[in-house]
Amino acid sequence: MSSRTNQYQPDFVSHPGETLREALEEKQMGSKEFAIRISKPEQTVSKVLNGKSGITPEMAVLFEEVLDIPARFWSNRQYQYDEFLARSNRMKEIESDKDWVKSFPYPYMSKLGWVPSCRKGEEKLINLFSFFKITSVKSWEDYYFNKKLATQYRISLRGAKNPYALAAWLRKGEIDALSIDANEYSEKFFKEKLQSIKELMAFSSGGYLRKLQELSLEAGVKVVFTPCLPKTPVHGCSRWINESPVIQLSGKYKRNDIFWFTFFHEAAHILLHGKKYVSVENIDCDGENAEYEHEANEFAAHWLLTLDQEQEIKESAPLSNNDIRTFAQKFRTHPACIIGRLQHRGLLTHHEGREHFESVDIANY
Repeated sequence: MSSRTNQYQPDFVSHPGETLREALEEKQMGSKEFAIRISKPEQTVSKVLNGKSGITPEMAVLFEEVLDIPARFWSNRQYQYDEFLARSNRMKEIESDKDWVKSFPYPYMSKLGWVPSCRKGEEKLINLFSFFKITSVKSWEDYYFNKKLATQYRISLRGAKNPYALAAWLRKGEIDALSIDANEYSEKFFKEKLQSIKELMAFSSGGYLRKLQELSLEAGVKVVFTPCLPKTPVHGCSRWINESPVIQLSGKYKRNDIFWFTFFHEAAHILLHGKKYVSVENIDCDGENAEYEHEANEFAAHWLLTLDQEQEIKESAPLSNNDIRTFAQKFRTHPACIIGRLQHRGLLTHHEGREHFESVDIANY
């Protein structure tokens, strides 16, 4: 990943008035004579020579005619000076804001390749601004805390636990989603694909993460996998980015039953709750709708195991491992989803049935 701090920036650029002074000395021409020759007040020339005023495009053309030095040269000198001045002022702002970097797990983000590795606080801040595509702490807060862009980002992370790392996780998902080309979204096709995705969940022995992406993408839904950052127990997110629905999954806890529940939960938001709703699973955010979240939970639970199926399983208790596998095959679900449901209902401890869980490793899919 490239860093803007690696671009060459000169330590100092003089005002173009100094170059003009040198040119006039070479021509043995005084400022008054030069002012007369270009039909400008001597005061105007004096301000340029003393660094009090800049060279306009009109003046650059006049300089060319009298000094035989191209107008582009004078315009470029003025541009270089103006840019240097702007960057110098910008670095003063960066210096005053560099402590903001401490809000983020920068070393961990760097380890994942999200931002360049560096030591200086100023460089880290510039890299974070580049990562988020913002120019100030205020613009970051307006976007992630103050909902100033409510048509696209309708939640606030202000009250969330560790909101800075959460924002970084969301931004990484956005970056990855934007790198994917997708078909036009089809609600009908996505509903049909969910059945194939459930079969994938129930019977695939490996490599299902890539297949999950492919099946979803055929219906115009982008699925991206983003590792969690420290102290950010987010499971998933759904939102629309540039007219495409996006489901972002973290694989938190690396349990396949939690992973699949989160996928179907986010799929529910895509299907049921429109383009303007943003869901962040397992995190409390201002702007989330409790009714929508309940509907998504019911949707996901139904796809993994219906209430009638759950009741049939409970009526057969006590259950052996073979019983669990038999029911999983009968209901075309995964044994881990049955164990997870029974644990959720308090019918099994969190230690019982653990052998049915499979690890989900999104880092190596």
